Amino acid sequence: MSSNSLDAKMLRSMFIAGAKNLEAKKEYINELNVFPVPDGDTGTNMTLTIMSAAKEVAALPENAGLKEISKAISSGSLRGARGNSGVILSQLFRGMCKVIGEIEGEITIDDLIRAFEKAVESAYKAVMKPKEGTILTVAKGAYEKAAEFEGCEDMDQFIDAVIVYAQEVLDKTPEMLPVLKQAGVVDSGGQGLLEVLKGAQKAYRGEELDLTITAAPVVKKTGIDTSNVDTSDIKFGYCTEFIILLNKTFNVKHEMDFKAFLESIGDSIVVVADDDIVKVHVHTNDPGLAIQRALTYGALSNMKIDNMRLEHEEKLFKEAEKNAEAAPAPVSPEEWKDYGFISVSIGEGLNAIFKDLGVDRIIEGGQTMNPSTEDILEAIESLPAKTIYVLPNNKNIVMAANQARDLTEDKEIIVVPTKTIPQGISAIINFMPESSGEENLENMMAEIDNVKTGQVTYAVRDTEIDNKVIKENDIMGIGDKSILAVGEKIFDTTIEMVEEMMKDSDCELISIYYGSDVDEEDAESLQTAIEEKFPDCDVELQYGGQPIYYYVISAE
Repeated sequence: MSSNSLDAKMLRSMFIAGAKNLEAKKEYINELNVFPVPDGDTGTNMTLTIMSAAKEVAALPENAGLKEISKAISSGSLRGARGNSGVILSQLFRGMCKVIGEIEGEITIDDLIRAFEKAVESAYKAVMKPKEGTILTVAKGAYEKAAEFEGCEDMDQFIDAVIVYAQEVLDKTPEMLPVLKQAGVVDSGGQGLLEVLKGAQKAYRGEELDLTITAAPVVKKTGIDTSNVDTSDIKFGYCTEFIILLNKTFNVKHEMDFKAFLESIGDSIVVVADDDIVKVHVHTNDPGLAIQRALTYGALSNMKIDNMRLEHEEKLFKEAEKNAEAAPAPVSPEEWKDYGFISVSIGEGLNAIFKDLGVDRIIEGGQTMNPSTEDILEAIESLPAKTIYVLPNNKNIVMAANQARDLTEDKEIIVVPTKTIPQGISAIINFMPESSGEENLENMMAEIDNVKTGQVTYAVRDTEIDNKVIKENDIMGIGDKSILAVGEKIFDTTIEMVEEMMKDSDCELISIYYGSDVDEEDAESLQTAIEEKFPDCDVELQYGGQPIYYYVISAE
């Protein structure tokens, strides 16, 4: 490899180093999210997206060429994309890999300029209404600086200049988006992209880095994918236990918040507070997240993490092998039903509501964990229907759903861009079996526009947004476009939020879905208070069981 080009081996190292650097900074990136909600997930989504691709790259043989590496990066990131930031990142990689995958020999600076250009073009096309001051702006800035080096033969100078300018663009994002300036942060997606570039630069410079990546699952000779065997019975793979030696007060509010956080990343949760210590047990796929949160309360001891998947792999594999032999033949396309529904949902009560309304497949996820494009594809592939309606029920999942639609060839996929759970419920209620897919989409869109949604949760940090001063642990009532209420008490803040939702409104129905941390008695008291304030409205109360959000309320 010459000083002005990159070979396949270096590309591989740079990509993995970029992925690892992003992973190391993901919590910092999460904290840059404008809304101070306990589900700030830009860093998590981008990390899961790029690590999906990194695992594909790590599984390649050492002598893999540019074409094979490009294919692994593109495919892995597209299928693993989560959240809007993750989908945009995957599109950047997709565009870049279209150029690099066709190169014979080594990658020159001029090749990288073309790759940057194609990356930006692909990413902007993927966003219906591109907004400046985001990851798109940082990517475009990187390309514009790269284009200045056409004909240059100093790769080190080229990479350094691109990163320096990308940082300058990122630093200007608060001036492009007032909401960033008010919150006092730069764009989190742009920061994530910059970390990828910085990691790649470290690898190019020859810094000593840990480039170890757990390779993607390998299909055994029997033809059964062991990843499916593992996850079919064990949703969360690591049994994690430790004791927190408290260094500050740990009150009931702290205990509820900590439990809610653990519920968002796992199950089988036990949190027992006893004087100066807290005993913790959780099954999760990311023990590090539980440990990082616990460290905010004190030092840790008696730590134990067991990989339950490895312990049971052989047993589960044998069961899967046996089941595969007895599995019924797949339904042929001629036997598919005319239509089906896939909905993203979280919470026992909300899941049951969607199933009662006729949803065929529930994808667990939402605010606290955005499902990947792959998750949505798997649901699509498992549903024997000619036309499938997908309800994302979250604005950060719509792009992943659209990407899954574009990757599906044998079925008509209609993504109804529902941004909240109540919108999803309204959409499926207004489905008409006798109408075409296009007619149903138009009708559903018209109905969800009439749905107002409010969600009640707590703040994870101090900030100022929507001209409201917010302190850590304040209760927030968040509307469709802004924060509607802030207070210290759940009941009072929720009432204020509903009052704001009902201003200048002719809504006739208010639906309350209470979460897993709300007592039924408290929810009934809230229902009574809302009925008294709005006597002309029907007020319905249902158990949602959602974590993190005390109440999800709709008015229509």
